[in-house]
Amino acid sequence: MKVAVINFSGNVGKTTVARHLLAPRIDGAQVIAIESINADDGQAQALRGRQFGELQEYLQTVENVVVDMGASNVEELLSLMRKYRGSHEDFDYFVIPTVPALKQQQDTIATLAELTRIGVPASKLKVVFNQVEDDAKVSESFDTLLAFIEENPRTQANTSCRLGANEIYERVKGAGTGLAELACDATDYKALIVKAKDTADKLAWAQKLATRRLASGVVPELDECFAALDLR
Repeated sequence: MKVAVINFSGNVGKTTVARHLLAPRIDGAQVIAIESINADDGQAQALRGRQFGELQEYLQTVENVVVDMGASNVEELLSLMRKYRGSHEDFDYFVIPTVPALKQQQDTIATLAELTRIGVPASKLKVVFNQVEDDAKVSESFDTLLAFIEENPRTQANTSCRLGANEIYERVKGAGTGLAELACDATDYKALIVKAKDTADKLAWAQKLATRRLASGVVPELDECFAALDLR
């Protein structure tokens, strides 16, 4: 399965979705970052947007991959997709993360409209409603985006594809450890805290305990969101 994670807007959680939602649940999937502004912090490979031809060639050689398309490259990449006619068909799905802020909703609308314009069918467009407050309804937090989707039959979205804001993603940034692995960590951190001789060591173990607890809480949410995406 080949999945592109894309949005004209930054700060919508594309990297979180690529690394923590999609890649761990797609067998053997590698994450490829395409970004020209922000420094990469641990991706297996990084390509620049202008290397679209190289990306196309690479996609023909792998079965499972998640391509994290940085916001600074999206316009160029979509322009190249129009030139390389049919190249969008190399991807099985386009996953579009979004957040409640109005600008990001508007950018998401523009992303969906452009993907539709180049020929991507609604069945391949998957919206992830990200950073939803615990007690908030997606229908209320994303009213602008959902109104557009309702008026445009060539676009669809499942409001069950939702993720909440969670500090765990910042805690594990660059660590190279999967959330499922952290959640299953059997280390007795409380015992280590008791045995620690100084405050710094106690705090270090306490931070690991907190990280495991956060991971244990977020993994089921990620599982539910991935199931709702219905990637086949």
